[in-house]
Amino acid sequence: MGAPRERLKVAEFCKEMGISRSTFYEWKAKGRAPRCRKLPNGELRIDRADIELWYDSLEVAA
Repeated sequence: MGAPRERLKVAEFCKEMGISRSTFYEWKAKGRAPRCRKLPNGELRIDRADIELWYDSLEVAA
Protein backbone atom coordinates (compact mmCIF):
# COMPACT_ATOMS: atom_id res chain seq x y z
CA MET A 1 0.00 0.00 0.00
CA GLY A 2 1.35 3.48 -0.89
CA ALA A 3 1.92 6.39 1.40
CA PRO A 4 -1.23 8.25 2.45
CA ARG A 5 -1.99 11.35 0.41
CA GLU A 6 -1.68 14.71 2.08
CA ARG A 7 -5.03 16.49 2.16
CA LEU A 8 -5.28 20.14 3.15
CA LYS A 9 -8.21 21.95 4.68
CA VAL A 10 -9.27 25.16 2.94
CA ALA A 11 -7.73 27.25 5.76
CA GLU A 12 -4.41 25.40 5.39
CA PHE A 13 -4.39 25.93 1.61
CA CYS A 14 -5.21 29.63 2.03
CA LYS A 15 -2.44 30.11 4.57
CA GLU A 16 0.06 28.36 2.32
CA MET A 17 -0.95 30.44 -0.71
CA GLY A 18 -1.22 33.69 1.27
CA ILE A 19 -4.84 34.30 0.26
CA SER A 20 -8.09 34.86 2.14
CA ARG A 21 -10.86 32.29 2.34
CA SER A 22 -13.08 34.63 0.34
CA THR A 23 -10.49 34.68 -2.46
CA PHE A 24 -10.39 30.88 -2.45
CA TYR A 25 -14.18 30.64 -2.73
CA GLU A 26 -14.18 33.29 -5.48
CA TRP A 27 -11.62 31.25 -7.42
CA LYS A 28 -13.65 28.10 -6.80
CA ALA A 29 -16.84 29.75 -8.09
CA LYS A 30 -14.97 30.83 -11.24
CA GLY A 31 -13.40 27.39 -11.76
CA ARG A 32 -9.89 28.71 -11.04
CA ALA A 33 -9.15 26.87 -7.78
CA PRO A 34 -7.52 23.45 -7.50
CA ARG A 35 -9.80 20.43 -7.52
CA CYS A 36 -11.52 19.86 -4.18
CA ARG A 37 -13.32 16.97 -2.55
CA LYS A 38 -16.36 17.44 -0.35
CA LEU A 39 -16.52 15.24 2.73
CA PRO A 40 -19.85 13.89 4.03
CA ASN A 41 -19.78 16.59 6.73
CA GLY A 42 -19.61 19.29 4.04
CA GLU A 43 -15.97 20.26 4.60
CA LEU A 44 -13.62 20.51 1.63
CA ARG A 45 -10.23 18.88 1.29
CA ILE A 46 -7.60 19.53 -1.37
CA ASP A 47 -5.09 16.81 -2.24
CA ARG A 48 -1.47 17.97 -2.38
CA ALA A 49 -1.15 16.33 -5.82
CA ASP A 50 -4.08 18.43 -7.12
CA ILE A 51 -2.47 21.58 -5.73
CA GLU A 52 0.77 20.78 -7.54
CA LEU A 53 -1.06 20.13 -10.84
CA TRP A 54 -3.08 23.32 -10.44
CA TYR A 55 0.01 25.38 -9.56
CA ASP A 56 1.94 23.99 -12.55
CA SER A 57 -0.95 24.97 -14.82
CA LEU A 58 -0.51 28.62 -13.77
CA GLU A 59 2.95 28.88 -15.33
CA VAL A 60 3.35 31.73 -17.79
CA ALA A 61 5.92 32.06 -20.52
CA ALA A 62 8.70 34.56 -19.80
